[in-house]
Amino acid sequence: ITLAILLCCSCCLAGAGQGNGPAKQPSAFEQTLMDSEKGFVAAAKKGDVGFLKRTLTDDFSYVSFDGQLYSRREMIDEYGAGGFDIMPYEMQVVPAGPETAIVTYNVVLRVPAAEDQGPPPRYQHFSSIWVKQGDIWKMKFLQMTASHWGDW
Repeated sequence: ITLAILLCCSCCLAGAGQGNGPAKQPSAFEQTLMDSEKGFVAAAKKGDVGFLKRTLTDDFSYVSFDGQLYSRREMIDEYGAGGFDIMPYEMQVVPAGPETAIVTYNVVLRVPAAEDQGPPPRYQHFSSIWVKQGDIWKMKFLQMTASHWGDW
């Protein structure tokens, strides 16, 4: 019995010692959506109002880390000012149909504190819904979720 247990343990350890293979390359569909999301991040960093107006659907809405629902106009007003230091990582695309996808990823967010409140949580998880309108991908919804409360 002891020999069988040792054999099972050694097999498990041998399998665990082997790392994951090379990362799978994103498909053209996934790469397009990741590039679109990275374009949004770049626009938020520099306050590119034109990009936001072109990229957000007319009925766009988002839920900020505070749990409140905001409109397209509020997104353009807030993110159009720029100054957001968003560092995305671990980006993934989840197809939700031929012309719809969810892009989900973690971020490190660094912004200055507002006048009467502290900065938002530093570690967040973003999920956005993209829809294809004609030949153009547009962002329809964005959800920001604090990953670690207290990491302000």
